[in-house]
Amino acid sequence: MTNTILLIILGLAMIIIGANFLVEGSSRIASRFGISDIVIGMTIVAIGTSAPELVVSFLGAMKGSVGLSVGNILGSNICNILLIIGLSSIIYPMTVTRINVNRDLQFLLLSTVVLILVSLDAQIETLTIDDQMTGNVISRTEGLILLLFFLVFMFYSFASAKRHEEATKGTETEEEEKPVVKKSFALSLLMFLGGLAVLIWGGNILVDNATTLARAKGVSDTLIGATIVAIGTSLPELAASVMAACRRKVGIAIGNVIGSNIFNVFLILGGCATVKQLPLASVNHVHFIFLLLATLLFLVSARTSFKIRRIEGLMLFALYILYIIVTISLA
Repeated sequence: MTNTILLIILGLAMIIIGANFLVEGSSRIASRFGISDIVIGMTIVAIGTSAPELVVSFLGAMKGSVGLSVGNILGSNICNILLIIGLSSIIYPMTVTRINVNRDLQFLLLSTVVLILVSLDAQIETLTIDDQMTGNVISRTEGLILLLFFLVFMFYSFASAKRHEEATKGTETEEEEKPVVKKSFALSLLMFLGGLAVLIWGGNILVDNATTLARAKGVSDTLIGATIVAIGTSLPELAASVMAACRRKVGIAIGNVIGSNIFNVFLILGGCATVKQLPLASVNHVHFIFLLLATLLFLVSARTSFKIRRIEGLMLFALYILYIIVTISLA
């Protein structure tokens, strides 16, 4: 059992290290080919911060640990809002921009509502089929719908970024322009491929041993995925957001969480369901309730004063502790 826990920790460490090298290497390659920082940030970096969830969820689905996949997405999204935003706001109150409120948070709420509707639809289908569990799944069709929402989000984000880029064009003088520093392409490619290999290897180790631990303890894959694995795969976002809050760069922390949650639902869960239908028999409704509550609290706090204050951060953090207690008690 000790070896299993150590291997879980090793897998998490490999995932975090691999994701960092993957993002850095791919960003360098993109910069070398003249791709703008905005595009890099919205694609490579955004997907890169969700790479741990992506690898764990896909590998879990492929290996039959579907509860681990779904639990990881639900637990990560809850962790991102309640734990990461909560802790970051306690360190330094987080200002939210009008773009965050008018665009990003609307997509965040949409992703949560769509996920719940898709899951609720699966539960309703189950009730209409006599003694069969075939309806209790997120189907491939629903997975494609989630991917379609992801494409809409990316299109809208790119369009907004392009308008912003055109509006700010010419505001910087030639003296203010940063010199282009060319990185070694071979080194960048090595970082990308090495990071990808370590990420996948670590994901395999994590999924295999998390599943072993769940079975040995007699608990569901979903519980392990929503707690231990979810916190582990959210460590990159947690570290980045807490450091950003300490340096008072709150925009990075807010954007990091919002983007990660949207990617988790639309891209990762949608992609997993498209490849393989995701049964929901082991997923408790408590996860969906806490996810919706966390999203609404985040949205209301942001709309009220365009700031997540320390008292609101404490509320979010306290709610996450309650979520962990309730989840474990219902196991």
